[in-house]
Amino acid sequence: MIMPLTSTRISHDWPCQVKTPGSYDWERSAAKWLRELIPARYASYPALIRHPVLLARHAQLQVQQEIRVARTALQTARAELPMLGLPESVIEHTIKLYAAEVLQLQHIARSVRAVSEALAGRGTGR
Repeated sequence: MIMPLTSTRISHDWPCQVKTPGSYDWERSAAKWLRELIPARYASYPALIRHPVLLARHAQLQVQQEIRVARTALQTARAELPMLGLPESVIEHTIKLYAAEVLQLQHIARSVRAVSEALAGRGTGR
Protein backbone atom coordinates (compact mmCIF):
# COMPACT_ATOMS: atom_id res chain seq x y z
CA MET A 1 0.00 0.00 0.00
CA ILE A 2 1.41 3.38 -1.00
CA MET A 3 0.92 6.13 1.59
CA PRO A 4 0.38 9.70 0.43
CA LEU A 5 3.19 12.16 1.06
CA THR A 6 1.07 14.12 3.55
CA SER A 7 0.51 11.05 5.69
CA THR A 8 1.97 10.83 9.15
CA ARG A 9 1.86 7.89 11.48
CA ILE A 10 -1.41 8.00 13.33
CA SER A 11 -2.99 5.88 16.03
CA HIS A 12 -5.05 2.84 15.06
CA ASP A 13 -7.82 4.62 16.99
CA TRP A 14 -7.80 7.50 14.50
CA PRO A 15 -11.30 7.80 12.99
CA CYS A 16 -11.44 7.09 9.26
CA GLN A 17 -13.79 10.07 8.82
CA VAL A 18 -11.03 12.48 9.88
CA LYS A 19 -8.20 13.39 7.54
CA THR A 20 -4.62 12.87 8.64
CA PRO A 21 -3.28 15.67 10.87
CA GLY A 22 -1.34 18.16 8.81
CA SER A 23 -3.17 17.36 5.59
CA TYR A 24 -5.31 19.91 3.80
CA ASP A 25 -8.53 20.68 5.69
CA TRP A 26 -7.94 18.04 8.35
CA GLU A 27 -9.18 20.27 11.16
CA ARG A 28 -12.45 20.87 9.31
CA SER A 29 -12.93 17.11 8.90
CA ALA A 30 -12.18 16.67 12.61
CA ALA A 31 -14.73 19.32 13.59
CA LYS A 32 -17.36 17.75 11.34
CA TRP A 33 -16.80 14.33 12.89
CA LEU A 34 -16.81 15.72 16.44
CA ARG A 35 -20.08 17.60 15.82
CA GLU A 36 -21.72 14.29 14.96
CA LEU A 37 -20.89 13.00 18.44
CA ILE A 38 -22.63 15.73 20.40
CA PRO A 39 -26.32 16.62 20.69
CA ALA A 40 -27.47 18.74 17.74
CA ARG A 41 -28.34 21.72 19.94
CA TYR A 42 -24.66 22.16 20.82
CA ALA A 43 -23.43 22.01 17.22
CA SER A 44 -24.52 25.58 16.49
CA TYR A 45 -22.93 27.24 19.53
CA PRO A 46 -20.44 29.83 18.22
CA ALA A 47 -17.71 28.94 20.73
CA LEU A 48 -17.79 25.29 19.68
CA ILE A 49 -17.79 26.24 15.99
CA ARG A 50 -14.84 28.64 16.29
CA HIS A 51 -12.70 26.50 18.59
CA PRO A 52 -12.38 22.85 17.50
CA VAL A 53 -10.35 22.03 20.61
CA LEU A 54 -13.32 23.14 22.74
CA LEU A 55 -15.61 21.04 20.56
CA ALA A 56 -13.30 18.08 21.13
CA ARG A 57 -13.42 18.61 24.89
CA HIS A 58 -17.21 18.65 24.81
CA ALA A 59 -17.28 15.50 22.66
CA GLN A 60 -15.01 13.76 25.18
CA LEU A 61 -17.40 14.64 28.00
CA GLN A 62 -20.40 13.56 25.95
CA VAL A 63 -18.93 10.17 25.06
CA GLN A 64 -17.83 9.54 28.66
CA GLN A 65 -21.39 10.23 29.81
CA GLU A 66 -22.76 7.86 27.17
CA ILE A 67 -20.37 5.16 28.42
CA ARG A 68 -21.69 5.66 31.97
CA VAL A 69 -25.28 5.39 30.73
CA ALA A 70 -24.59 2.23 28.71
CA ARG A 71 -22.75 0.63 31.65
CA THR A 72 -25.63 1.43 34.01
CA ALA A 73 -28.13 0.00 31.52
CA LEU A 74 -26.00 -3.14 31.22
CA GLN A 75 -25.50 -3.54 34.98
CA THR A 76 -29.20 -3.12 35.78
CA ALA A 77 -30.74 -4.94 32.83
CA ARG A 78 -30.97 -8.40 34.36
CA ALA A 79 -32.69 -7.09 37.49
CA GLU A 80 -34.95 -4.43 35.96
CA LEU A 81 -35.99 -5.69 32.53
CA PRO A 82 -37.97 -8.73 33.78
CA MET A 83 -40.18 -6.31 35.74
CA LEU A 84 -41.20 -4.77 32.41
CA GLY A 85 -42.65 -8.11 31.32
CA LEU A 86 -40.11 -8.68 28.60
CA PRO A 87 -39.40 -12.21 27.38
CA GLU A 88 -36.05 -13.72 28.36
CA SER A 89 -34.89 -13.72 24.73
CA VAL A 90 -35.43 -9.96 24.49
CA ILE A 91 -33.61 -9.41 27.78
CA GLU A 92 -30.62 -11.47 26.61
CA HIS A 93 -30.54 -9.63 23.28
CA THR A 94 -30.70 -6.29 25.10
CA ILE A 95 -27.83 -7.24 27.40
CA LYS A 96 -25.71 -8.16 24.38
CA LEU A 97 -26.68 -4.88 22.74
CA TYR A 98 -25.58 -2.86 25.80
CA ALA A 99 -22.30 -4.79 26.07
CA ALA A 100 -21.53 -4.14 22.40
CA GLU A 101 -22.43 -0.47 22.81
CA VAL A 102 -20.02 -0.07 25.75
CA LEU A 103 -17.21 -1.50 23.61
CA GLN A 104 -18.11 0.74 20.65
CA LEU A 105 -18.27 3.83 22.87
CA GLN A 106 -14.89 3.00 24.41
CA HIS A 107 -13.43 2.88 20.90
CA ILE A 108 -15.05 6.21 20.05
CA ALA A 109 -13.65 7.68 23.28
CA ARG A 110 -10.13 6.64 22.24
CA SER A 111 -10.70 8.17 18.80
CA VAL A 112 -11.94 11.43 20.31
CA ARG A 113 -8.89 11.51 22.57
CA ALA A 114 -6.55 11.05 19.58
CA VAL A 115 -8.28 13.83 17.63
CA SER A 116 -8.31 16.10 20.70
CA GLU A 117 -4.59 15.65 21.22
CA ALA A 118 -3.88 16.40 17.57
CA LEU A 119 -6.07 19.52 17.65
CA ALA A 120 -4.28 20.71 20.79
CA GLY A 121 -0.92 20.13 19.09
CA ARG A 122 0.08 17.27 21.39
CA GLY A 123 -0.59 14.49 18.90
CA THR A 124 0.73 13.54 15.53
CA GLY A 125 0.88 15.96 12.68
CA ARG A 126 1.63 19.14 14.58
